[in-house]
Amino acid sequence: MALSAASAGLTPQQWDDQFFTSYVRANQFARYMGTTENALIQVKEDLTKKNGDSVTYALVNDLTGAGVTGSSALEGSEEALNSRSFKVSVGLLRNGVVVHEWDAQKSAIDLRNAARSQLKMWAAKKMRTDIINALNSINGVAYGSASEAQKDAWLVDNADRVLFGAAKSNNAGNDHSACLTTLDTTNDKFTYTNLSLARRILRQANPGIRPVMLEDGTEWYVAFAPSNAFRDLKLSLASVYQNAEVRGEGNPLFNDGDLMWDGVIVREIPEMSVIADVGDGGTVDVAAVKICGAQAIACAWAQRTTSRTETRDYGGLNGVAIQEIRGISKMSFGKGSGDTDDLVDHGVFTHYVAANPDA
Repeated sequence: MALSAASAGLTPQQWDDQFFTSYVRANQFARYMGTTENALIQVKEDLTKKNGDSVTYALVNDLTGAGVTGSSALEGSEEALNSRSFKVSVGLLRNGVVVHEWDAQKSAIDLRNAARSQLKMWAAKKMRTDIINALNSINGVAYGSASEAQKDAWLVDNADRVLFGAAKSNNAGNDHSACLTTLDTTNDKFTYTNLSLARRILRQANPGIRPVMLEDGTEWYVAFAPSNAFRDLKLSLASVYQNAEVRGEGNPLFNDGDLMWDGVIVREIPEMSVIADVGDGGTVDVAAVKICGAQAIACAWAQRTTSRTETRDYGGLNGVAIQEIRGISKMSFGKGSGDTDDLVDHGVFTHYVAANPDA
């Protein structure tokens, strides 16, 4: 009887495919990733089939015209599509580990498996960090690197997509740093009443921020909150969950996990940072809660994860590396006359809240 063996040349490819799927699923944001325009994080792999250093996303806003009724002629009354484009640049990402022959004598394939867990952990953390940085970015510039002028210009264009604390009036003339100083720990924490206000403002934004539609037809927004802000929301919901939720250990008060309020799913992301000592006279830390709808983030792959092995020092050192080519950006589009004039965050609403550390 002749037995069929797996081709040695195919084994690394199979490992790469399994590694890619596994590490993407290990990412905290994985459940929100998809290839359609309904996904919160829209994934494109166009460049895996062709050369290039960027992927362009088409953004089409909802039709807002009244249309025609009855016997009125439609010809000549058609509505123009308000379409824009958004380009995501991709870059090469790599990391690797080396195992000494004295510690472990392995074949090339076993070496991949030996390094799998550490490389997967690194890749998942890297993707998580890139998504958080994209959410916080100011028109493609990292928040910490953006100038005050850039933050003010962003706020002018996104004024209907930003809320400072508990009141719209906390927007001090679209001066970003001045707006942050209005936040105090009495009124401006992340509470369910402030979340409801943020959602009402979000729903009135123009162009609108589309919710994510689930398979059962329900519509939800998803908010990502740093730990201290999530803590305050959970405390504010304590009496609500006590009186309106299920009894026993299934109640959210007794479990880690997402909170839900007013059509918004709130997820704690401990790795999201706070802005230290910028509120209420320099005594209050501020968190930026990101309330997201469809097409909030773009994730473009030009090359899926591939592995490489290397032997050197006369076989004494055996290394394995992974690499991929991708880009992650917050989607934005121009609302001015030009395609990229007056950029607006397409699917992200920013709610700045007071979030001091535990005493």
